[in-house]
Amino acid sequence: MKRNPSHRALLYGRSAVLGLVVLVLLVAGVLASWDAAHHIVLAKGREHGTMTVTGCGDEVCTGTFAPGEGASARSRVSVDSSVAARRGDRFPVVVKPGTDEVVRTGAAGFLHAWVPLGGALVLAALVIGGGLRLARTAWGAGVAGGALLLAAFVAL
Repeated sequence: MKRNPSHRALLYGRSAVLGLVVLVLLVAGVLASWDAAHHIVLAKGREHGTMTVTGCGDEVCTGTFAPGEGASARSRVSVDSSVAARRGDRFPVVVKPGTDEVVRTGAAGFLHAWVPLGGALVLAALVIGGGLRLARTAWGAGVAGGALLLAAFVAL
């Protein structure tokens, strides 16, 4: 059976739109991750040190900053509450330039920064598998996203 040109055009159009949806999901995941990740990935020249958590609120945890080489001590810095577990915890951080906000570094901080990309990969896998009907690619994206989410959960 031969398909008519309009049917073929609809199939190509559907694939193009779904491909665009996947692209938007992945770009959004990278941009959301890059907000915190660039402080870790491009950490050369930034202030490094160790944060000791003294208290946590609903959205942020605060604590003291013990400086590393080339950094100055700070009596109060803040970090996302999802990164800091509880009062008394100590972990390596880098200070965001011009602020008293810090980002957790090391393997746990790196993985936590890329969590939005992991979620975007899982969502994109559903579109890739269900809409584009590319099962192997969908499984690859879904497993990669799930592995990233699981690794961040275990590391923190």
